[in-house]
Parts: sequence; structure tokens; C-alpha cells
Amino acid sequence: MRVLRRTLGTLVVLAAVSAASACTAAHGDDAKPAAAAVLTPYGRLLPAPSSVRAEGPGYAFGAGTVVRAGGPGAPEEVRRVGELLAEGLRGPTGLPLPVVDGSGGGDGGDGDGGDGGDGVRLRLDGGAADLGEEGYRLRTTATGVTLTARTPAGLFHAGQTLRQLLPVRGAGTVPGGTVTDTPRFAYRGAMIDVARHHFPVEQVKRYVDQLAQYKINTLHVHLTDDQGWRIAVDSWPRLAEYGGASEVGGGPGGSWSKDDYRALAAYAADRYVTLVPEIDMPGHVNAAQAAYGELTCDGKAPARYTGTKVGFSSLCVGKERTYEFIDDVLGELAALTPGPYLHIGGDEAHSTPAADYARFMDRAQAVVARHGKTVMAWHQLASARPAPGAVLQYWGHDRTPAAEKAAVAAAARAGHRLVLSPADHAYLDMKYDRQTGPGLAWAGYVPAPRAYAWNPGSYLPDVPESAVLGVEAPLWTETISTRADWELMAFPRLLSLAELAWSPATALSWPAHRERLAAQGPRLDAQDITYYRAPEVPWP
Repeated sequence: MRVLRRTLGTLVVLAAVSAASACTAAHGDDAKPAAAAVLTPYGRLLPAPSSVRAEGPGYAFGAGTVVRAGGPGAPEEVRRVGELLAEGLRGPTGLPLPVVDGSGGGDGGDGDGGDGGDGVRLRLDGGAADLGEEGYRLRTTATGVTLTARTPAGLFHAGQTLRQLLPVRGAGTVPGGTVTDTPRFAYRGAMIDVARHHFPVEQVKRYVDQLAQYKINTLHVHLTDDQGWRIAVDSWPRLAEYGGASEVGGGPGGSWSKDDYRALAAYAADRYVTLVPEIDMPGHVNAAQAAYGELTCDGKAPARYTGTKVGFSSLCVGKERTYEFIDDVLGELAALTPGPYLHIGGDEAHSTPAADYARFMDRAQAVVARHGKTVMAWHQLASARPAPGAVLQYWGHDRTPAAEKAAVAAAARAGHRLVLSPADHAYLDMKYDRQTGPGLAWAGYVPAPRAYAWNPGSYLPDVPESAVLGVEAPLWTETISTRADWELMAFPRLLSLAELAWSPATALSWPAHRERLAAQGPRLDAQDITYYRAPEVPWP
């Protein structure tokens, strides 16, 4: 998935340019967009909501506006959602926005339990079956805004919509009407590779905030690879101490303590983002073997690696010590991780014979289950024996062999859910075009329209939408070592993938989406996000 396939040379570049051109043509757009349309506040929402009904007067935020959340009989979690919402609104609005007991406020008699009275009201309604686990209803009248959901997660998502309905700067007025919104897919993810280049937890927390604003609910963290091991493991301390002290290009690397990881997991959970940690195996293990020679078949530790080749390392499948290692590592990581998944990689194991690969993955999957977690792995697991309930992450592209796609479809028919990350649409480390500074191009260029130009529900042959758990946008960091480059490659394409994962298929249209992207520009600017001003988008 991260291969620099130099042997494809010019053919890959030409194919990429052709694909990008075809993508633009398929949407009926020229390379340069027309002037930006004037959108209503509801029309600017991204992801596009399931349903909007604009009607009546809006609610003007002012010095007396309060956020009503929690109170007698309400879960404390609702109060926390209210506090986070108020925190996110205070800076842009300049208002104090105290969070108070949610039992007060007016009642508009609309069946939603009131319109907030003098501000914003957060309301749980366990009977709102139409809203599901993450959906919400946002209703605005002249007297206030009511956010209704079955779960605190739904209330949190409603709060992100409210943030977009207010101006980037200043108090402003939320337009009158009702938004009813539910996600298309349960898994809406992004991935960050902290193994090729080390990044501190604070930078990843910043990304969590950015993801949560656009209703992305999963962050997959690629913690280990040939170039570095980034998480402390008490039973194998040299993994982080020695294996973590390198990265691509020869930099100092670094690692996270267990407290760092716990803090990130808690921070993400407060924002309804689930952490999915990945320990890649049986390949991509040079950093581990450099720290512990006993993990090789000959017992000799290799030198640390700072290049970008893949497929040259493999755990020793025939050694029992290998399985003691993965049991220790996955056991400690499972104890730190509140979410349901452990990702065990499984890609590009070119140095592991097929029979050994299948045997190894059988045992690795059993370790995950023993520690109470669900297996996630890259789609190469389909060629072995996926354990019951295992989730496969597809990272192929237009040139992936049909037989490989057929194996993934067969796994889906056997009941395995899929997370889709097609490299030529969803890989955020692919260059936008020839002029992009950071990034790679082995899967072709991915300009902004191409990131949006696919339908997750029908993307893979013979895989129905019901088999698709969701969508994930990975960002590999062979060429990315700064926050600025990270954000340049992620934005705006991450927002397009967020919409593909959340919005109903009937709402997906590039001409309309690019206007919504353009409307996010001032918000990205206000948050000091270094985004790529894609020429296909009519930025203000």
C-alpha cells in the first residue's frame, strides 16, 4: 500500500493524469471552476445533511445565550457534550455561553421538548428511533435551538452542525428550520502513520479535533513499521527505546509513553472518535527486529532502517518466541485501548511465504480474540483465513488484479465487513498533481474531484453496500514530517471523504460539493489549517 513502484515510471504518471482528467470530465466540470455560488447557511453544511427544512425566523446569539445540558436525570455525558460545544463556540462568537442545567428553557410544543428558550438546549430522546446511534435533529426558532438525539454521540454531531451554521467570526443568527441527519456508514475514518515520521500526541489531538468537526468517528493510528516503533511496551522496553529512535531520512524519531497513548484515547473518546491502533505484522517489522534480534530467524538484529522500501522484513513464523512477542505487545495495547478493534496489518508481507503467512495470521488473530478485541487487517488477510468477525480494510486501486478483488468479495460474502480505502481515491499522501511538493504518486495523482468521484456502496464488484462498514482516508508519512505538509495533503480531500461516508448517496454531487468545500475555506483559515487551494474549487 505504500510501495514506491518506480518500475511503473511514466506509465503510472500518464495513467494518473488520464484518470484525473476523466474524473473531472465525468462531473461535467472544466479544470477551472466557475465563480462560487451564494449558498444559504444550510447549503454550506458539510457533510451534506440527510434532510433540511428551512422555515420561520432564526435565533440570534447574544450576551444572554446559554447552553442547557445535563441536569437531574440526565447522563453526565450530556453535560460534557454541552461543555465541549460551548468551548468550541466561545472563541468564534466572543460570547460567554455558560453551560447550565438543561431542565429549564421554554417549550415550543413541537414534540421536541422545547426550543431552548434562551439559547441552545441538548436533549436526549431514547424514543427517537429514526435517529439511530449517531443521528440528530437540530430545530431552530426565534426563541432558541434544540439539539435532539438518542445518544450523546448524536448530540455531539448536532453541535458540529450548529458550529457551521454560525459565522466564522461574530455571534450571528442561526437560520430557522430543522435539520434531520443520520450517517450512511457506521465507520467514518482517517488514518495517520506516525511510524515513518514521528509526531507528538499533541499534533494527533489537533487532528482529532479536525476530524470530529466533520463527523469522522474513527482514527486509525499506524504505530509501527520498518522505520520506527512508536508505542512503549513494558515487557519489551527496547521496542520504543531503541526501535523508536529512527525515522525516514535519519531523524531522531521518538515514541509515545503509555500515558501519552491513554491521554490521546481519552481525548478522542470525549469527541466520539474511536482509536484503532495498528501493529503491522508479519512484515514491516525491521524496527522491532533491530531492537530484539531474537525476533529474526537467525537471531541477528538488523540495522535500523531509514529508507522507504517495503516488503523486506518478516517475523520468524517458525519460532515460538514470535508468538510470545505478539501476545505481550497486543495484550498491553488491548489494555490501553477502549475501542473494539486491534489492527494487525498483514499487508506487503513479501518476505513471508504464503503458507507461513496464513499460519501466522491464524495465530495472530487468535491472540487478538484472547485479549477481547476484534481483528482489523489490510485486505491481504482475505487470501488467508480471516477469523469470524474480522474486518478487512481494502486499499487497492483501479489496477488491482481482478483475482485480488474477487478474494475480498468472497470474504464479504462470508460475512466479513469491509472498510474501503482505495489508494487512488482515499490515500491522502497521493500528490494532487505534478507540482505538489510532498507526497507520492504510485497510485496516480488524486486531485480534489477524484477523491470524491467514487461511490463506496458500489465501488467493489460483487460487494453490496450492506457489506461495507465504512470509509477511511489514510495518510502515510514517508514524505511528510511537518504539521504543514500533513494538513496540506489532508485538506480539503479529507472533507470530501467525510461527506462520502456520512451523507446519503442521493446528496452526492461534485458541482454542489465543491461549493460546500469552498464555503469551508474561511473556517479552515480561522483554525490556521494549511490546506491546498485546489484549483477545481471556487475558494472565496
